[in-house]
Amino acid sequence: MTDNYLLSLDCGTQSLRALVFDRNGRLLAREQVAYSPYVSPAPGLAEQDPEVYWESLVQACRQLAANAPNVWAGIAGVGVTTQRATMVNVDAAGSVLRPAIVWLDQRAASPVFGTTGLLNAGVKLVGLEDRLMAAQAQGKCNWIRQNQPDIWAATHKYLQVSGFLNHRLTGVFADAVAAQIGHLPFDYKRQCWAGRWALTRKLFPVEAEKLPQLHPSGEVIGRVTAKAAGLTGLTEGTPVVACGSDKGCETLGSGVVDETMVSLSFGTTATVQTTSERYFEAIPLMPPYPAPVPGCYNPEVEIFRGFWMISWFKKEFAHKEVETAKALGVAPEELLNQCLDRTPPGAMGLLVQPYWGPGLDHPDAKGAMIGFGDVHTRDHVYRAVIEGLGFALLEGLERLQARGKIKVTRAALSGGASQSDAICQIAADIFNLPMVRAVTHETSGLGAAVLTAKGIGLYGDIRQAARKMTRPAATFMPNPDHVSIYKALYKRVYKRMYKALSPLYKDIQQITGYPAK
Repeated sequence: MTDNYLLSLDCGTQSLRALVFDRNGRLLAREQVAYSPYVSPAPGLAEQDPEVYWESLVQACRQLAANAPNVWAGIAGVGVTTQRATMVNVDAAGSVLRPAIVWLDQRAASPVFGTTGLLNAGVKLVGLEDRLMAAQAQGKCNWIRQNQPDIWAATHKYLQVSGFLNHRLTGVFADAVAAQIGHLPFDYKRQCWAGRWALTRKLFPVEAEKLPQLHPSGEVIGRVTAKAAGLTGLTEGTPVVACGSDKGCETLGSGVVDETMVSLSFGTTATVQTTSERYFEAIPLMPPYPAPVPGCYNPEVEIFRGFWMISWFKKEFAHKEVETAKALGVAPEELLNQCLDRTPPGAMGLLVQPYWGPGLDHPDAKGAMIGFGDVHTRDHVYRAVIEGLGFALLEGLERLQARGKIKVTRAALSGGASQSDAICQIAADIFNLPMVRAVTHETSGLGAAVLTAKGIGLYGDIRQAARKMTRPAATFMPNPDHVSIYKALYKRVYKRMYKALSPLYKDIQQITGYPAK
């Protein structure tokens, strides 16, 4: 076969998708295997058996082989992209030692560094103590070391989900540089494992021998083994290419390869991200992530549990739409678009601050809705949620532009919610920028395919591959009348909400104990 098709394995929080693209970026076949995002053995804990990810990969591949045999036979390369900061402990044989701690997990470790002496005085002086302590508390490697020392002692490698799946496919403990996002001893500026004296090495003291070998994105890291071939149906010896995290691949798959453009990800975590050849921190002490374009960075601002709020709305307020959509065989979001059609921009003064989870720069934050009146209906609540997420992402864009001294001229939309024309138009109006939507909403998979295409030699470099394989299917232009409404609400109300409500959030936490410190 000389078709040179590209298989992207995109392992997200709630499902794994196996996607086949051709060298022009056209999606030829798709299979999806859904699973529960996590199990919660105790309040605040979020874990998943890593075997669920591997078994879903095997199942998706088998379904592709059965349902699209001609496409399947032409696969020339494989790329893996996965959720970020979900870590897997394995022994020397690659066997799982404990459930993966999913990125949504809220358990906290004790500080391991910087709590005494001159360093402690120094970080207090510059106001960094809370952030350094919070980072260490969120480091799941620290929690495992402190609470399950036998597991840590038996750990041969401590891997991202991508590294785990790469090993299952190739037998090699290797991963992409651009996948190393989370609480790890990683040097984000130099894009390699941190040196002995680096701060991240002190905050997250994972032994060097427990970390995988790193490869630049677009480089072959191994080949499908006979065992993996027997399970998945892939051809033994098929090259597996280093890719990157799902968000980084999403940015690449949206065609964002420089600072003039940003990627707006309407996913479980909503993000605004760009690609830059310069290192700059959109939020102090929050390093830009390694980009799938080697040597570049992905500065980012994220809204934790961003468009997860649509799932929350469906669960709490949209039972009828969910059931009707199931009967019609369509996505519930298609019916929820009617909520947006029935309401005006600004939701009759109802505003949402979408901080359903704390962030680095607003650790005490809680979500808020203000402006209720007897005119408001469930439709207005839905529009206010969508608009609130848009305002939060606009705030992130302003940070990126100010900190990086960049000027963004357009944005690319991706993620499940980007399939809604109404949501895309709201984003264009809030940002007052042209919004482009790709021909496929599977942009993280397309980004992995771009990297795989380079890795197997279909293109000479990653930017060339991106130019050939990514293209917009629709452009949404701002509506001037709506822009003026959103601009006033954003500047005069939304931007003032957190400062006004922050003292009350602190009181709520102290009184109720939620969220736990």
